[in-house]
Amino acid sequence: MITGKYPNLRLRRNRKQQWIRRLTQENTLTPDDFILPIFLTEGKNKKDEVKSMPDVYRYSIDRLSQITDKALKLGIPMVALFPKTNEKLKNDLGTEALNENNLVCKAIIEIKKKYKNQIGIMCDVALDPYTSHGHDGLIKSNKIINDETIEVLINQSLLQAEMGCDVLAPSDMMDGRIGKIRKALDKENFKDVQLLSYAAKYASGFYGPFRDAVGSNKFLKGDKKTYQMDFRNTDESLREIALDIKEGADMVMVKPGIPYLDIIKGIKDKFKIPVFAYQVSGEYSLLSNAINSKILKEHVIFETLMSFKRAGANAIVSYYADRLDKILK
Repeated sequence: MITGKYPNLRLRRNRKQQWIRRLTQENTLTPDDFILPIFLTEGKNKKDEVKSMPDVYRYSIDRLSQITDKALKLGIPMVALFPKTNEKLKNDLGTEALNENNLVCKAIIEIKKKYKNQIGIMCDVALDPYTSHGHDGLIKSNKIINDETIEVLINQSLLQAEMGCDVLAPSDMMDGRIGKIRKALDKENFKDVQLLSYAAKYASGFYGPFRDAVGSNKFLKGDKKTYQMDFRNTDESLREIALDIKEGADMVMVKPGIPYLDIIKGIKDKFKIPVFAYQVSGEYSLLSNAINSKILKEHVIFETLMSFKRAGANAIVSYYADRLDKILK
C-alpha cells in the first residue's frame, strides 16, 4: 500500500545507482536455479549440433563428460537426459524404453560411475523417443490408451531407478500415472527416488525443435491434444496439479515456459510446492535466432530467465544453462 505521493515519494531514488538496485532487488538468479538438458546419440566420439537449435548438441556416451564437467563446474545441480533413439529400434510399443542397454540407461551408469552423487540425474518417463508413431503412449484403434500405457511407464521408471536415476520426470500426461509409479517404486524399495511430474504440460506449438533433437518429429502422426492440456485453460492446470500432489509428486513442472508464466504463478500461490519451469526448445530457438540475427541483444536471455523466478519458479530447465557463466554476469 502506497502511503505517500510525489514529490515526497520518489521511487527512482531506489534505482539511482547499481548498489542500491542490488540491495532492493526482489529476485535473483544463480546456477542453483537451473537444470541442463542433455541430448544423447548413438556412436562414439560424437558431438552433433541440433540444426534447429543453435549451439545445442547431441553427445555420444563417451563424450558425456565434456558437457557434464561443464555443468558441474558451473554449479548446476542436475542434468536431464533425452535420447535420440536409432530409428531401427523404434516400434509401435516403444520397447526400447525398457532396454537396460538403451542410451538413457548407459548415460545414467556413466554419470554415476564418474561423478557419484555430485550432480543429480533427471530422466524423462514417456515413450515418444522410442515409438514409431511419435506419441507418448500406446495406440489402439487410433486412440492413445491410458491404463495400458501406464503399465509400460511403470516398468520404464523402475528400470531407470535401478540404473541410478535420481529424479524421474513423467512427461506423458496419462491420468493416474504418478500414483501408480510411486506405489511401484516404493514396493521395489526405491523410496528415495523423487517424482517430478510434468503436471501442466500443454499441447503447444513450441516443441518442434525438441522433436527434431530426439528424432521424433517425422514420426509423429496427428497431434497430442487428447492427452496434453488445452492452452486456453487455466483452472484445468490446478486440477492436474492437485491430483498429482495427492498421488505423490515431489515437484511439478509447467511446460512450456514464457507463454505460461500465469500458470506458474497460479500453481505456486495455491500449492506452495516446488514448481519447475521448462523453457522449451521453441522458446530457445526463437530467442537464439533473433540474437544471432542482431534483432535482439543477448541480455534478453537473462531477462526471460528472470521472468520465471518472478512468477515463482524454483528451478528452470533451460538450454542456456551451459552458458550461465556469461549470462549471469
